[in-house]
Formats: sequence, structure tokens, C-alpha cells
Amino acid sequence: MSDLLDERTMAFAGILQAIAQVQHIARHGNTDKDSLAASLNTVIVTNPDSTSDVYADKVALNKGYQLIVNQLGDSKDKDVEVTRYLVGILALERKLSRGNAMGILAERINQIHRQLHHFAITDEQVVANFAGIYSDIISSLGPKIQISGNPEYLKQTQVQEKIRALLLSAMRSAVLWRQLGGKRRHLVFARKSILDIANKSLTL
Repeated sequence: MSDLLDERTMAFAGILQAIAQVQHIARHGNTDKDSLAASLNTVIVTNPDSTSDVYADKVALNKGYQLIVNQLGDSKDKDVEVTRYLVGILALERKLSRGNAMGILAERINQIHRQLHHFAITDEQVVANFAGIYSDIISSLGPKIQISGNPEYLKQTQVQEKIRALLLSAMRSAVLWRQLGGKRRHLVFARKSILDIANKSLTL
């Protein structure tokens, strides 16, 4: 199996890992702190030597690989909501890649790097900054992604900020996926190869 396809599948798992947390927070109002940290860390790794460096927490990435198996496999575990979020993220990423917002994005992420000298990546202030980047730069690119969940949680500011921060993480993985040559048609025509890699990665 080609290393490139392995890396591309890893980036795709990164998108789904973040989406899974968005879904969980929207429904339950909270998320596992380690999983949140793993997703947010992908945003600040801007000059990796390899794709693997972006996803340092391989345990957290397992959720993404499991979702690839569920969504692309022959099982009945397909989640329409996950698919809807994925389509929304990929559509926004296309607009981001065609625009000139990447420079502003890089500068805003640098500000978070400086903030991390004083705060943990899951600190409320840091999460709020991630959320602000998503609101200011990504949200304005196209139709907003409509998040489904428990209205009681969705109206809470901290829940909204975590969701936006995680959508930014999903976007970071989507950018990487496309940089590695990922295209929507691969999800159809290379489905079996992607599934094989996801299944193999799950057993690591």
C-alpha cells in the first residue's frame, strides 16, 4: 500500500475524529479532554516533517479510523449526520483553498502558539481563540454548518466554542487531506483501499 494513501487516510481519520467530538458535545455537552487536546493540537502543528507528526495521539485517532470503517464499509452503522458535517467541512475547505485567507489563518494560529506558553490547549481562553478563528475566517466562506443536538447544551457559550474549535480542527485535517492529493472521488473509487488501511490502523 502506498505511503501516500496511508497518510491521506490518516488525515481523513483526523477529519472524522474531530467531527465525532462535535457530535458528542452537541448531544451531551462535554467531551473527553484528551480527545479534545488531540484534535486541537493538529491545528498548531503547522510545519510537520510527516503526517504522523500532526496526529501524535494515535489512540484518539482510532475513533476516526473506526468512523471510516463505519461510513465507508458495508455495515449498517452509517451516520447521516456525520456525512452531512463532512460534506460541509469539505465544501468550506475548497473555498478556503481558493481564497487568500491562509495568511491570516497562519497569523492567528501563531497567536495561539504564544498563548500556549501560559495556558493548556484545552483552557477556556485558548478554546475561545480557536473558536474565534473559525468564526472570523472559516464561517464566512460559505453556508454555515448546522449542528444538531440538545438545545440546552447548544445555547451554552462554552459548548459553542468547543464545537467551533473542533470544526477548525476538522478543517485543518481537510486542508492536509487535500494537500496529500485527497479528492471526494477517492472516497468512491479508492474506497476498498481506504477501508483496508483504516482496518489495519485500528489494530495498531
